Amino acid sequence: MTCASQFRWTSSARSDVGRVREINEDACLDQPEPGRWAVADGMGGHAVGDLASRLVIDALSRLAAPVSMKTLIADARARLQTANRQLRDEAARRQVQRIGSTVVALLACDRFCGYLWAGDSRIYLYREGRLRQLTRDHSQVEQLKSLGVITDEEARHHPAQHMITRAVGATDLLELDDDVIEVADGDVFLLCSDGLSNELSDDEIVSVLTSPQREKASEELVELALARGGRDNITAVVVQAEDPNASDKTLLNPSP
Repeated sequence: MTCASQFRWTSSARSDVGRVREINEDACLDQPEPGRWAVADGMGGHAVGDLASRLVIDALSRLAAPVSMKTLIADARARLQTANRQLRDEAARRQVQRIGSTVVALLACDRFCGYLWAGDSRIYLYREGRLRQLTRDHSQVEQLKSLGVITDEEARHHPAQHMITRAVGATDLLELDDDVIEVADGDVFLLCSDGLSNELSDDEIVSVLTSPQREKASEELVELALARGGRDNITAVVVQAEDPNASDKTLLNPSP
């Protein structure tokens, strides 16, 4: 018995090198049928950052069909720990300090989505007119924000904005955060690298996510970030949930 999603999923993904970098060290996963999406932002320079992000995405693309959300998250964790060991070994082999990548993954099962992450790639949820960041950056800037040392606006342009405190490949044991959310009909999720979130405001993100051409949302978001300067690699994965039974429920429960 596998844990299929109760929702019909549509999604789109786009990744771009940006206007400054020579190599795109971002990678993404867009698998609406099994309900799996991810963004990875590699680091390490000298063409190893893209190796790291591809390895992370490759690991998540091979997740087994789950029997429950618990087993799905456990499988993702185990595969990312394996990727972490491979990156540690590769860094040692190449005699470099580290080869690493952020990761953020969204996984659908039954009426829920689980998500897990390390680093500053993010998941946002747009629901009922409100955009909410589901993940919390593992970064020095986020720590300063939580202590009240800097404001949200100061954080966007802080000199330490690229200094992350967790990543796949950064340390011998990978620390991941995870959570689960119950999905509602019409939910829109955005997974993105910091090349997008550092360039765009929440209002700009909402304006794209609510545009009539939802299937082009990932492309529009990347184009907007490029127009803002595209100082980093930019990746956006936009995911929408549709409950096939939503209209039936209305018919079953007519208002008095």
